[in-house]
Amino acid sequence: MNYCTSCTPAPPFPDNGFLILHNLEENVTARKFLENADGSLSIPYSNGKELASLLQDLHEQTNTSLIKGALSRNPEQPLAYSPFSYIYERVIYKDLVSLINKGEFLSFFQPIVNLESGQIFGYESLLRSFNPPVSPFKLFDTAIKTGMQSILDRRARELAIIARSNQVKHGIKSFINFIPSSIYNPEHCLQHTFKMVKQYGVSPDDLIFEVVETEKINDMEHLKSILDTYRANGMKVALDDMGSGYSTYEVLENLKPDFVKIDRHYITDCHQDSEKQTFLKNVQALADDLSITVLAEGIETEDEYTFLQSIGITLGQGYLIGKPEASPAGQEKLFADMIL
Repeated sequence: MNYCTSCTPAPPFPDNGFLILHNLEENVTARKFLENADGSLSIPYSNGKELASLLQDLHEQTNTSLIKGALSRNPEQPLAYSPFSYIYERVIYKDLVSLINKGEFLSFFQPIVNLESGQIFGYESLLRSFNPPVSPFKLFDTAIKTGMQSILDRRARELAIIARSNQVKHGIKSFINFIPSSIYNPEHCLQHTFKMVKQYGVSPDDLIFEVVETEKINDMEHLKSILDTYRANGMKVALDDMGSGYSTYEVLENLKPDFVKIDRHYITDCHQDSEKQTFLKNVQALADDLSITVLAEGIETEDEYTFLQSIGITLGQGYLIGKPEASPAGQEKLFADMIL
Protein backbone atom coordinates (compact mmCIF):
# COMPACT_ATOMS: atom_id res chain seq x y z
CA MET A 1 0.00 0.00 0.00
CA ASN A 2 1.51 3.30 -1.06
CA TYR A 3 -1.36 5.60 -0.16
CA CYS A 4 -4.30 5.56 2.18
CA THR A 5 -7.29 7.88 2.22
CA SER A 6 -7.53 7.52 6.01
CA CYS A 7 -4.57 9.89 6.39
CA THR A 8 -6.41 12.75 4.65
CA PRO A 9 -9.10 14.95 6.26
CA ALA A 10 -12.68 13.77 5.87
CA PRO A 11 -14.42 15.69 3.06
CA PRO A 12 -17.43 17.82 4.07
CA PHE A 13 -20.83 16.26 3.50
CA PRO A 14 -23.04 17.91 0.87
CA ASP A 15 -25.93 19.88 2.39
CA ASN A 16 -28.30 17.96 0.15
CA GLY A 17 -27.89 14.91 -2.05
CA PHE A 18 -28.03 11.15 -1.69
CA LEU A 19 -27.05 8.59 0.87
CA ILE A 20 -25.78 5.68 -1.23
CA LEU A 21 -25.74 2.23 0.33
CA HIS A 22 -24.64 -1.31 -0.47
CA ASN A 23 -26.17 -4.39 1.18
CA LEU A 24 -29.20 -2.60 2.60
CA GLU A 25 -32.37 -4.53 3.35
CA GLU A 26 -35.01 -2.94 1.13
CA ASN A 27 -37.83 -3.25 3.64
CA VAL A 28 -36.08 -1.41 6.44
CA THR A 29 -37.81 1.90 5.73
CA ALA A 30 -40.71 3.26 3.73
CA ARG A 31 -38.54 5.85 2.01
CA LYS A 32 -38.20 5.57 -1.77
CA PHE A 33 -34.94 4.18 -3.12
CA LEU A 34 -33.20 4.78 -6.40
CA GLU A 35 -31.44 1.65 -7.66
CA ASN A 36 -28.09 2.37 -9.29
CA ALA A 37 -26.34 0.48 -12.05
CA ASP A 38 -23.87 -1.12 -9.63
CA GLY A 39 -26.69 -2.52 -7.47
CA SER A 40 -26.40 0.12 -4.76
CA LEU A 41 -29.41 2.00 -3.43
CA SER A 42 -29.71 5.77 -3.11
CA ILE A 43 -31.86 7.65 -0.60
CA PRO A 44 -32.37 11.37 -1.19
CA TYR A 45 -32.08 13.96 1.58
CA SER A 46 -32.59 17.72 1.41
CA ASN A 47 -30.69 19.02 4.45
CA GLY A 48 -28.43 17.99 7.30
CA LYS A 49 -31.25 17.48 9.76
CA GLU A 50 -33.02 15.11 7.37
CA LEU A 51 -29.79 13.20 6.76
CA ALA A 52 -29.21 12.79 10.51
CA SER A 53 -32.77 11.52 10.96
CA LEU A 54 -32.38 9.06 8.07
CA LEU A 55 -29.14 7.68 9.48
CA GLN A 56 -30.66 7.39 12.94
CA ASP A 57 -33.62 5.41 11.53
CA LEU A 58 -31.31 3.03 9.71
CA HIS A 59 -29.09 2.66 12.76
CA GLU A 60 -32.05 1.69 14.94
CA GLN A 61 -33.97 -0.51 12.48
CA THR A 62 -31.37 -2.74 10.87
CA ASN A 63 -28.03 -4.43 11.30
CA THR A 64 -25.69 -1.99 9.59
CA SER A 65 -22.44 -3.85 10.30
CA LEU A 66 -22.04 -5.04 6.68
CA ILE A 67 -23.38 -1.92 4.99
CA LYS A 68 -21.03 0.35 3.05
CA GLY A 69 -22.14 3.88 2.38
CA ALA A 70 -21.28 7.19 0.75
CA LEU A 71 -22.74 10.69 0.43
CA SER A 72 -22.88 12.43 -2.93
CA ARG A 73 -24.88 14.93 -4.94
CA ASN A 74 -24.92 12.42 -7.82
CA PRO A 75 -26.61 9.12 -6.86
CA GLU A 76 -24.46 7.15 -9.29
CA GLN A 77 -21.11 8.76 -8.49
CA PRO A 78 -20.13 8.30 -4.84
CA LEU A 79 -16.67 9.66 -4.05
CA ALA A 80 -15.72 6.74 -1.79
CA TYR A 81 -17.48 4.07 0.23
CA SER A 82 -17.00 3.77 3.99
CA PRO A 83 -18.49 1.55 6.69
CA PHE A 84 -21.97 2.79 7.57
CA SER A 85 -20.85 3.40 11.16
CA TYR A 86 -18.27 5.96 9.99
CA ILE A 87 -20.88 8.00 8.11
CA TYR A 88 -23.34 7.75 10.99
CA GLU A 89 -20.82 8.88 13.58
CA ARG A 90 -19.45 11.67 11.36
CA VAL A 91 -22.92 13.15 10.86
CA ILE A 92 -24.07 12.70 14.46
CA TYR A 93 -20.82 14.16 15.83
CA LYS A 94 -20.16 16.64 13.05
CA ASP A 95 -18.79 19.33 15.38
CA LEU A 96 -16.15 16.96 16.78
CA VAL A 97 -15.33 15.76 13.26
CA SER A 98 -14.75 19.38 12.24
CA LEU A 99 -12.51 19.85 15.27
CA ILE A 100 -10.46 16.77 14.39
CA ASN A 101 -10.17 17.97 10.79
CA LYS A 102 -9.11 21.56 11.42
CA GLY A 103 -9.27 22.37 15.11
CA GLU A 104 -6.68 24.14 17.23
CA PHE A 105 -4.53 21.88 19.39
CA LEU A 106 -1.53 22.11 21.69
CA SER A 107 0.91 19.47 22.87
CA PHE A 108 1.21 19.54 26.67
CA PHE A 109 4.08 18.15 28.76
CA GLN A 110 3.77 15.86 31.79
CA PRO A 111 7.07 15.21 33.58
CA ILE A 112 8.59 11.75 34.08
CA VAL A 113 11.32 11.40 36.69
CA ASN A 114 13.97 8.96 37.76
CA LEU A 115 12.60 7.71 41.08
CA GLU A 116 16.03 7.26 42.63
CA SER A 117 17.44 10.73 41.88
CA GLY A 118 14.22 12.69 41.37
CA GLN A 119 15.71 14.11 38.20
CA ILE A 120 13.63 14.79 35.09
CA PHE A 121 14.02 11.91 32.62
CA GLY A 122 11.49 13.09 30.06
CA TYR A 123 7.95 14.22 29.34
CA GLU A 124 4.87 12.52 28.02
CA SER A 125 3.42 14.55 25.15
CA LEU A 126 -0.35 14.92 25.55
CA LEU A 127 -2.68 16.41 22.94
CA ARG A 128 -5.07 19.10 24.16
CA SER A 129 -7.75 21.05 22.30
CA PHE A 130 -8.47 24.59 23.49
CA ASN A 131 -10.90 26.08 20.98
CA PRO A 132 -13.23 24.55 22.06
CA PRO A 133 -11.84 22.48 24.97
CA VAL A 134 -12.70 18.78 24.57
CA SER A 135 -11.41 15.90 26.67
CA PRO A 136 -8.65 13.85 25.00
CA PHE A 137 -10.64 10.66 25.60
CA LYS A 138 -13.67 12.06 23.78
CA LEU A 139 -11.49 13.27 20.91
CA PHE A 140 -9.74 9.95 20.33
CA ASP A 141 -12.88 7.92 20.97
CA THR A 142 -14.70 9.92 18.28
CA ALA A 143 -11.72 9.65 15.94
CA ILE A 144 -11.73 5.85 16.22
CA LYS A 145 -15.51 5.59 15.80
CA THR A 146 -15.44 7.77 12.68
CA GLY A 147 -12.37 6.16 11.11
CA MET A 148 -10.36 9.37 11.58
CA GLN A 149 -7.77 8.06 14.04
CA SER A 150 -4.98 8.37 11.47
CA ILE A 151 -5.66 12.08 11.08
CA LEU A 152 -5.72 12.85 14.81
CA ASP A 153 -2.84 10.50 15.62
CA ARG A 154 -0.62 12.07 12.97
CA ARG A 155 -1.53 15.57 14.19
CA ALA A 156 -0.60 14.61 17.74
CA ARG A 157 2.79 13.31 16.61
CA GLU A 158 3.44 16.47 14.60
CA LEU A 159 2.63 18.83 17.46
CA ALA A 160 4.66 16.78 19.96
CA ILE A 161 7.75 17.00 17.75
CA ILE A 162 7.30 20.73 17.13
CA ALA A 163 6.67 21.50 20.81
CA ARG A 164 9.73 19.64 22.06
CA SER A 165 11.98 21.07 19.35
CA ASN A 166 11.92 24.54 20.91
CA GLN A 167 11.14 23.79 24.56
CA VAL A 168 13.01 20.63 25.62
CA LYS A 169 16.76 20.30 25.66
CA HIS A 170 18.67 17.45 24.07
CA GLY A 171 18.92 14.37 26.28
CA ILE A 172 15.50 14.83 27.88
CA LYS A 173 13.15 12.23 26.37
CA SER A 174 9.71 12.66 24.84
CA PHE A 175 7.11 9.89 25.15
CA ILE A 176 4.72 10.24 22.21
CA ASN A 177 1.55 8.14 22.04
CA PHE A 178 0.37 6.40 18.90
CA ILE A 179 -2.56 4.22 17.87
CA PRO A 180 -1.41 1.07 16.02
CA SER A 181 -4.62 0.92 13.95
CA SER A 182 -3.83 4.39 12.56
CA ILE A 183 -0.66 3.09 10.89
CA TYR A 184 -1.58 0.84 7.97
CA ASN A 185 1.86 0.59 6.37
CA PRO A 186 4.66 1.69 8.74
CA GLU A 187 7.18 2.40 5.97
CA HIS A 188 4.70 4.74 4.28
CA CYS A 189 2.55 6.12 7.11
CA LEU A 190 5.49 7.14 9.32
CA GLN A 191 7.57 8.89 6.66
CA HIS A 192 5.92 12.23 7.46
CA THR A 193 6.85 11.83 11.13
CA PHE A 194 10.46 10.97 10.31
CA LYS A 195 10.73 13.97 7.97
CA MET A 196 9.47 16.27 10.72
CA VAL A 197 12.05 14.89 13.15
CA LYS A 198 14.77 15.92 10.70
CA GLN A 199 13.10 19.21 9.78
CA TYR A 200 12.91 20.39 13.40
CA GLY A 201 16.34 19.13 14.37
CA VAL A 202 15.12 16.65 16.99
CA SER A 203 17.44 13.79 17.89
CA PRO A 204 15.72 10.45 17.15
CA ASP A 205 17.32 9.04 20.30
CA ASP A 206 15.26 11.46 22.39
CA LEU A 207 11.95 10.10 21.09
CA ILE A 208 10.03 7.18 22.60
CA PHE A 209 6.85 6.13 20.79
CA GLU A 210 4.27 4.54 23.05
CA VAL A 211 1.25 2.33 22.31
CA VAL A 212 -1.73 4.18 23.78
CA GLU A 213 -3.71 2.69 26.66
CA THR A 214 -7.04 2.53 24.80
CA GLU A 215 -5.70 0.45 21.93
CA LYS A 216 -6.44 -3.25 21.77
CA ILE A 217 -3.67 -5.31 20.21
CA ASN A 218 -5.34 -7.52 17.63
CA ASP A 219 -2.47 -8.00 15.20
CA MET A 220 0.78 -8.60 17.06
CA GLU A 221 2.86 -8.95 13.90
CA HIS A 222 1.58 -5.62 12.57
CA LEU A 223 2.45 -3.91 15.86
CA LYS A 224 5.89 -5.51 15.81
CA SER A 225 6.49 -4.12 12.31
CA ILE A 226 5.54 -0.63 13.54
CA LEU A 227 7.91 -0.85 16.50
CA ASP A 228 10.69 -2.19 14.27
CA THR A 229 10.19 0.75 11.88
CA TYR A 230 10.53 3.27 14.71
CA ARG A 231 13.67 1.49 15.92
CA ALA A 232 15.18 1.34 12.44
CA ASN A 233 14.95 5.14 12.41
CA GLY A 234 16.83 5.52 15.70
CA MET A 235 13.86 5.85 18.07
CA LYS A 236 12.77 3.82 21.09
CA VAL A 237 9.39 2.26 21.85
CA ALA A 238 7.17 1.65 24.88
CA LEU A 239 4.14 -0.44 25.79
CA ASP A 240 1.49 1.05 28.05
CA ASP A 241 -0.68 -0.44 30.79
CA MET A 242 1.28 -3.46 31.98
CA GLY A 243 -1.25 -5.62 33.76
CA SER A 244 -4.33 -4.41 31.84
CA GLY A 245 -4.71 -7.69 29.95
CA TYR A 246 -2.33 -7.76 27.02
CA SER A 247 1.15 -6.93 28.35
CA THR A 248 2.08 -10.47 29.32
CA TYR A 249 5.56 -11.95 29.53
CA GLU A 250 5.10 -13.53 26.09
CA VAL A 251 4.08 -10.19 24.59
CA LEU A 252 7.03 -8.40 26.13
CA GLU A 253 9.43 -11.13 25.02
CA ASN A 254 8.07 -10.98 21.46
CA LEU A 255 7.98 -7.19 21.11
CA LYS A 256 10.97 -6.37 23.35
CA PRO A 257 9.97 -2.74 24.04
CA ASP A 258 12.55 -0.43 25.54
CA PHE A 259 10.06 0.72 28.19
CA VAL A 260 6.89 -0.63 29.76
CA LYS A 261 4.38 1.41 31.77
CA ILE A 262 2.53 -0.20 34.66
CA ASP A 263 -1.22 0.30 34.73
CA ARG A 264 -2.11 2.96 37.31
CA HIS A 265 -4.52 0.55 39.01
CA TYR A 266 -1.48 -1.23 40.46
CA ILE A 267 0.09 2.05 41.62
CA THR A 268 -2.80 3.43 43.67
CA ASP A 269 -2.20 2.57 47.36
CA CYS A 270 0.54 0.11 46.38
CA HIS A 271 2.34 0.86 49.66
CA GLN A 272 -0.45 -0.89 51.62
CA ASP A 273 -1.74 -3.56 49.23
CA SER A 274 0.16 -6.84 49.35
CA GLU A 275 -1.30 -8.17 46.08
CA LYS A 276 -0.24 -5.05 44.21
CA GLN A 277 3.18 -5.22 45.80
CA THR A 278 3.63 -8.81 44.61
CA PHE A 279 2.56 -7.84 41.10
CA LEU A 280 4.92 -4.86 40.98
CA LYS A 281 7.88 -6.91 42.19
CA ASN A 282 7.15 -9.59 39.59
CA VAL A 283 6.98 -6.98 36.85
CA GLN A 284 10.29 -5.50 37.93
CA ALA A 285 11.92 -8.94 37.92
CA LEU A 286 10.47 -9.73 34.49
CA ALA A 287 11.67 -6.40 33.11
CA ASP A 288 15.15 -6.93 34.51
CA ASP A 289 15.22 -10.31 32.78
CA LEU A 290 14.34 -8.72 29.42
CA SER A 291 16.38 -5.50 29.89
CA ILE A 292 13.24 -3.34 29.81
CA THR A 293 12.91 -0.10 31.81
CA VAL A 294 9.78 0.10 33.98
CA LEU A 295 7.76 3.30 34.36
CA ALA A 296 5.04 3.60 37.02
CA GLU A 297 2.27 6.04 36.07
CA GLY A 298 -0.41 7.60 38.23
CA ILE A 299 1.74 8.30 41.32
CA GLU A 300 -0.26 10.62 43.55
CA THR A 301 1.19 10.22 47.06
CA GLU A 302 4.61 10.25 48.65
CA ASP A 303 3.96 6.81 50.15
CA GLU A 304 3.40 5.33 46.68
CA TYR A 305 6.55 7.07 45.42
CA THR A 306 8.65 5.77 48.31
CA PHE A 307 7.46 2.18 47.92
CA LEU A 308 8.07 2.12 44.16
CA GLN A 309 11.52 3.58 44.72
CA SER A 310 12.27 0.93 47.35
CA ILE A 311 11.61 -2.01 45.00
CA GLY A 312 13.73 -0.61 42.22
CA ILE A 313 11.16 0.81 39.78
CA THR A 314 13.23 3.16 37.63
CA LEU A 315 10.83 5.85 36.38
CA GLY A 316 7.66 7.52 37.66
CA GLN A 317 4.91 9.83 36.47
CA GLY A 318 1.78 11.27 38.09
CA TYR A 319 0.16 14.28 39.71
CA LEU A 320 2.52 14.11 42.69
CA ILE A 321 5.37 14.69 40.27
CA GLY A 322 3.61 17.14 37.98
CA LYS A 323 0.44 17.73 35.99
CA PRO A 324 0.38 18.25 32.22
CA GLU A 325 1.37 21.82 31.35
CA ALA A 326 1.61 23.81 28.14
CA SER A 327 5.30 24.43 28.86
CA PRO A 328 7.97 22.41 30.69
CA ALA A 329 9.58 25.63 31.94
CA GLY A 330 10.37 25.34 35.61
CA GLN A 331 9.85 21.57 35.72
CA GLU A 332 13.43 20.64 34.88
CA LYS A 333 14.69 20.98 38.43
CA LEU A 334 15.27 18.02 40.67
CA PHE A 335 12.02 16.55 41.89
CA ALA A 336 14.00 15.36 44.90
CA ASP A 337 14.19 18.99 46.12
CA MET A 338 10.39 19.00 46.49
CA ILE A 339 9.83 15.74 48.38
CA LEU A 340 13.06 14.68 50.08
